[in-house]
Amino acid sequence: MGKISPQAIIEDGAIIGTDVEIGPFCFISSQAKIGDGTTIAQSTCIYGKTTIGKNNTLFSHAVIGSIPQDLKFNGEDVELIIGDNNTIREFTLFNPGTKGGGGKTIVGSHNLFMGYVHLGHDVIIGNHCILANAATLAGHVELGDFVVIGGMTPIHQFIHVGDYAMVGGASALAQDVPPFCMAEGNRATLRGLNLTGLRRHLEREDINELKSAYRELFESGKPLKDTASKILESTKNHYVNDLCDFVLKTKRGIPFERKKI
Repeated sequence: MGKISPQAIIEDGAIIGTDVEIGPFCFISSQAKIGDGTTIAQSTCIYGKTTIGKNNTLFSHAVIGSIPQDLKFNGEDVELIIGDNNTIREFTLFNPGTKGGGGKTIVGSHNLFMGYVHLGHDVIIGNHCILANAATLAGHVELGDFVVIGGMTPIHQFIHVGDYAMVGGASALAQDVPPFCMAEGNRATLRGLNLTGLRRHLEREDINELKSAYRELFESGKPLKDTASKILESTKNHYVNDLCDFVLKTKRGIPFERKKI
């Protein structure tokens, strides 16, 4: 059995798994579902239709599932879904979805959200991501897997950041970041591949293939989408394929310095 403080407020209807720990002065809503082995520290609030998976650790004063910060919200049936094995640090704020965005904010598994991180409505987070202190995601932002967002970095609504990408600290991101790349600055622009992250997860041959594709896409001065299409026709590397496919599908554009040829 878990340990639930008598000073916690748990509304009737909440579903609490086995071996769950809930500290004093916490609030758990009637629609909440808390998975096995999850620990919720003192003064954390879990509102609305929020589902939290197994073995998550929520630190004190996290606010999870409070209504979207969207003036169009009118009490619709929306929800927040969080996977397994996430670490959610102090004073974080996660909002559920909105009717206009599909009604769901979805967080994957094995992520680290440092202090004061904000996830806006209808955000989608993959797995194994790290969001440093005070990273701030507006509505409808999507992060792939193994993404790193530096501290004090705001991300504009509807932005897509691909797998294994990194955005440097104190940047301001207003356009999409392709997978495997690194962006930084205010406003953030591409600086190259996220080599530190890639060396942790990819083989050297794959990294070399990505280096070649990156140079052709972003340093040759050739038309971006035409170049991506040509690379797709010849590559057999699935990472390069993911990079080029992202470039072709971006809706907000890619923030890079266009060189003249």
